[in-house]
Amino acid sequence: MEYLRLMEQSGLADYRATKGNRGAWCLHRTDGEVTHVEMFTLWDDEAAIRRFAGDDLLKARYYDFDADYLLELEPEVEHFEVFGA
Repeated sequence: MEYLRLMEQSGLADYRATKGNRGAWCLHRTDGEVTHVEMFTLWDDEAAIRRFAGDDLLKARYYDFDADYLLELEPEVEHFEVFGA
């Protein structure tokens, strides 16, 4: 899928190049004719997330090419804390 290639070249590289990023993955599954995509990232702390996303931690960050491939552009992201790492 072209979108996954673009995310690997730019999106994942962008996440991983941000100081404080511990890893970034693009999760995907195909259901019929639709491929669902979820970004999964790990960060040192909120400051690291802000370096990538900006001051609004809940606002989703998209790339110029996203609108050409995605059916929905979710306005917000969800954050979770890791327990037991």
